[in-house]
Amino acid sequence: MTRNRIFDMDMIRKVYKSYPSKVRAAREILKRPLTLSEKILYAHLSPEESVKDYVRVRDYVNFAPDRVAMQDATAQMALLQLMNSGRTKVAVPSTVHCDHLIQAFISAKEDLNTAKTTNKEVYDFLSAVSDKFGIGFWKPGAGIIHQVVYENYAFPGGMMIGTDSHTPNAGGLGMIAIGVGGADAVDVMAGMPWELKMPKLIGIKLTGRLSGWASPKDVILKLAGILTVKGGTNAIIEYFGEGTASLSATGKGTICNMGAEVGATTSIFPYDKKSSDYLKATGRTEVAGLADQLADYLTPDIEVLNEPDKYFDEVIEIDLSTLEPYVNGPFTPDAAHPVSQLAKVVKEKGYPQVMEVGLIGSCTNSSYEDLSRAASVVKDAKNKNIKVKARFIINPGSEQVRYTAERDGILPLFEEVGATIMANACGPCIGQWKRESENPERPNSIVTSFNRNFAKRNDGNPNTHAFVASPEIVAALSIAGDLCFNPMTDTLPNENGEKVKLQEPDGYELPPKGYEMEDSVYLAPAEDSSHIIVKIAPDSQRLQELHPFPAWDGKDAKALSLLIKAKGKCTTDHISMAGPWLRFRGHLDNISDNMLIGAVNAFNDKTNAVLDTETGEYIAVPKLARKYKAEGLGSVVVAEENYGEGSSREHAAMEPRFLNVQAIIVKSFARIHETNLKKQGMLALTFVNKDDYGKIWESDKIVIFGLADFRPGKNLTVYLNHWDGSCEAIEVAHTYNQLQIEWFKAGSALNFMKQERI
Repeated sequence: MTRNRIFDMDMIRKVYKSYPSKVRAAREILKRPLTLSEKILYAHLSPEESVKDYVRVRDYVNFAPDRVAMQDATAQMALLQLMNSGRTKVAVPSTVHCDHLIQAFISAKEDLNTAKTTNKEVYDFLSAVSDKFGIGFWKPGAGIIHQVVYENYAFPGGMMIGTDSHTPNAGGLGMIAIGVGGADAVDVMAGMPWELKMPKLIGIKLTGRLSGWASPKDVILKLAGILTVKGGTNAIIEYFGEGTASLSATGKGTICNMGAEVGATTSIFPYDKKSSDYLKATGRTEVAGLADQLADYLTPDIEVLNEPDKYFDEVIEIDLSTLEPYVNGPFTPDAAHPVSQLAKVVKEKGYPQVMEVGLIGSCTNSSYEDLSRAASVVKDAKNKNIKVKARFIINPGSEQVRYTAERDGILPLFEEVGATIMANACGPCIGQWKRESENPERPNSIVTSFNRNFAKRNDGNPNTHAFVASPEIVAALSIAGDLCFNPMTDTLPNENGEKVKLQEPDGYELPPKGYEMEDSVYLAPAEDSSHIIVKIAPDSQRLQELHPFPAWDGKDAKALSLLIKAKGKCTTDHISMAGPWLRFRGHLDNISDNMLIGAVNAFNDKTNAVLDTETGEYIAVPKLARKYKAEGLGSVVVAEENYGEGSSREHAAMEPRFLNVQAIIVKSFARIHETNLKKQGMLALTFVNKDDYGKIWESDKIVIFGLADFRPGKNLTVYLNHWDGSCEAIEVAHTYNQLQIEWFKAGSALNFMKQERI
């Protein structure tokens, strides 16, 4: 194995060779300056696409991404679909990363060994399929997908897709990186064009320079409060301005990573010296050299910088010099609170003030810089004889970061104050945390350096108030054990009874002695895979072969029952929970038993309790859906705003499809989830009049009319047949283009792909 093989240098050289001419051609045809996002998008148009001024948030465009990345939970379904695609080898460099299935419980070594045993069937399957199709395989313990991608694959000016919503992490190195469902990944791995609605552009001008307790994480925490969880939908967030050059490369990755929490398609920073230094530090000197030669093409045109309002759809300015640390939450990442205001909010809202657990890690904040800055806070407290009050958990981002931090004394320092070092994996961030508690349902508060804090997200307890902050603030609040502690102004009593103040954090953007690791955590695919046979045991409870979904029968959807009318926030965590359900990510039938069990029923304010109109009883959502399916009947799900917010997990679309849900009708969709529904041949519809949500009755029988004339831009009609014999007609809209309508007719995008290959 060579590092060149990991980095795919041949592909990168090829991209860079044609990149300048493609950018120049786009600029000449469009007759205007280009933002950085536009340069990369136009340089990655699919060969059959012509360069023209595509209308943002209206025109669908085909692209040709450079690579694909998949984490082990989503990779299972993606690879099961790839096996049905008719391909024998992937068309672009692709990788699988084993990071989601490792449960945090005791410590890194014990938990990793347990994961290798309990998940052996899945790991063997992923490794075998990777070998068979020419996919690079990163073993359990290698690290979190986005940190590993950042260290090995992200490159300025490139384009990648990944089966995880935080794929935009790579934007910190100037790459267009977009989170997608597995079906989208299959398109690209199969050599097909990848479709995306041309995004609008939100420009974030950064001025000044961070100081004191402020960190890159606080940029996106503040922005989340400005844009809200859906303010970036169908948009690329592009950062520019002199402030960008002062941020570390990994700090920029943090900001781009959490852009997923405002619904952004992706986020991106311009290429600069910090980017170059990071590439060199991670063994990619040749990539840095090539990028240095193309620096003018890896930043926005000067006219864009001088008059950003002319070229972005929205411009927001953030002064880094005055930025205060933020603590966001609980229950939603856009509840943004400057740390100076947090105590007031905690007391007014009655949130549990005692901070019980501090967690540092996740794909958002687990770099060497993050750990070193948090460690500086811990070291200062230790030197001042202040004990850490809260339980402390650390998840390094990769084996490279872990080994280097261990070598440099950072991890031993955390252990000296009682912290537990967990595996290089997602762990508690995605619900893979076996948290022991005498009363697991009691109200409590935790603070994390993660990205999401939905109810039940981390430990399954709906009463856990999870707050999101930078690693430095997590460390400070863990030391205090008090949400109302403000490290910028407050003091803490030490063991000598003295009141002392914590020093401002300090750390290293890059390790002074360089990165290092010993373990071989990467497996290159076999040169000759003709002998490899991928087998799935018929009685397996973890894996199940996929069977094609049925094609549309050519008729309007009639006599559909309302399955659930969801109330309030309905994320992919509500639709298809993670945590213990991750073990079924490769078994569609088994995992369908978690479909919508977290959604709140608007008619009784309960979860997993919906009306069986035949018996008058309230039963579990999947049980009722299975009953309808067994009777040959379809159903409908109704919901409110930003339905499907959160993870890219396509299981949230595949489960309803599998259980014969015919349509999802909502006030608005999150971008990835709407695409996932379309890919699986489902109807993703929106109320033309959002007040019509209130017209849905619990026992309605529903007809969707107009499918025989289903075409782009033409609305459909939904008839609501009420129990009293009355009927109401409401209008619903859709965003399907002609290709997506063909997916619907074929039963799924994969079915359509196979038809086209015949």
